[in-house]
Amino acid sequence: MKYLFSLIALLLLLNCSTTNSSNYSKIEYSAGACYGFCPIYKMTLNSDRTAIFKAERFNFSQDRTSEKSEGTFKATINEKEYAELLAILNNLKLSGLKDYYGNKNISDLPTSNLNITYQDGTVKNIEDYGKNGTPELEKLYQFFDELKTSQIWTKI
Repeated sequence: MKYLFSLIALLLLLNCSTTNSSNYSKIEYSAGACYGFCPIYKMTLNSDRTAIFKAERFNFSQDRTSEKSEGTFKATINEKEYAELLAILNNLKLSGLKDYYGNKNISDLPTSNLNITYQDGTVKNIEDYGKNGTPELEKLYQFFDELKTSQIWTKI
């Protein structure tokens, strides 16, 4: 019984330490324009959970003509959502993904760009015209869209 308890405690400690550590030094995501009301923004998250959000158009307000929601914002991403982001990224198996997804023969689709900088300095870039690269990428794009409203952003 003593050994079982020790094993469980060790597993919990290892799980906590791997959840909080990151292989990524910087995560950059941008969502581009379409001919309609697609949100246009860029978000940069650092490994210390600090984030910069550059909102260009159609991000916060239901009033699509409002300029009040445009500008540059900063926040510290809460631990729970940052851990969720890391889990999504780890599930993506980034090294196996292509650098480009989409069909340029179709017009009026937004483009997303994902730039991951690893701790060792290597970079993985993914451009996705239409935001339909893989189901896992779509989940990541949705996560960033939700992050815009789930955090407390301070205008700078």
